[in-house]
Amino acid sequence: MSEMIQEKFVEVTNFLFLKYGEFRGSRFYKALSEDRGDVPGWVLVVLMTTGLVTAIWTIAAPRLTAILRNSLDSMNGIH
Repeated sequence: MSEMIQEKFVEVTNFLFLKYGEFRGSRFYKALSEDRGDVPGWVLVVLMTTGLVTAIWTIAAPRLTAILRNSLDSMNGIH
């Protein structure tokens, strides 16, 4: 039984190795590997988003806290 499993394992491994070689030769793989992306652009987007969220949160936090507190207080009176 273990010999049969080992033979199947070798067969599947060889098949996957061949398919991987075909994939590495494809135009799709080459297009993916040549694209480096725009790292400085993404860093700028992340920093700007963080800054906007921090600014909005700083301005809106007291009001949001008051809304939440009022909602919870009104829920306590429902009993």
